[in-house]
Amino acid sequence: MQLAIFDLDNTLLNGDSDYNWSLFLIEHGVLDSDLYKERNEQFFKEYQSGNLDVIAYCEFQFKTLKDNPRELLDELRSDYVKKIINPMITKEAKDLVESHRKENHKLLIITATNSYITRPIADLFGIEDLIGTDLEELNGEFTGKVSGLPSFQEGKIIRLNSWLEKRGLIFEELEKTFFYSDSMNDIPLLEKVSNPVAANPDEILEKKAIKENWPIIYLR
Repeated sequence: MQLAIFDLDNTLLNGDSDYNWSLFLIEHGVLDSDLYKERNEQFFKEYQSGNLDVIAYCEFQFKTLKDNPRELLDELRSDYVKKIINPMITKEAKDLVESHRKENHKLLIITATNSYITRPIADLFGIEDLIGTDLEELNGEFTGKVSGLPSFQEGKIIRLNSWLEKRGLIFEELEKTFFYSDSMNDIPLLEKVSNPVAANPDEILEKKAIKENWPIIYLR
């Protein structure tokens, strides 16, 4: 099997779905801007610098989901995907996914962003398989806690191996593995695949790609 793996935010999307979801909730009065925006900006800067405490970030983000009924959140998510996410999907990103689909490669999105937000986004690309950071649920409502291991940095490798194991597959036995990402945080997985590609890379990843002679592409 040949496996094509895609990061989502700032890779397949021309923007960050997690960050913009928070702004969307502020705009719709679900979050208090004064209390929330400054802390969210701080987390975003920590992510960009590779210093994010992913558990602290997830619990901060998931509190919003805990404090609002699922029915309301589902309505907001649908509106968010339509109004905010759709314009972030470029022709270049769609063409990249389709090029792998035509080769009959198995397609997988792996993202640190929570799976509640990213599931409908993966559907827009026609990609069934998604690994995102999962949210704990109780009686159909979110508890505000993380379920399992966040798919972040080395956690993406662990989650990927678990995903493969459930399908009776072993990473080292795959014929080819591709991974597209923009972020320095994904260097561990980029180093593991047979075909790493820096897509819309940040400064640190761009330097790494040049040093390692990895392809660099732009999907914007």
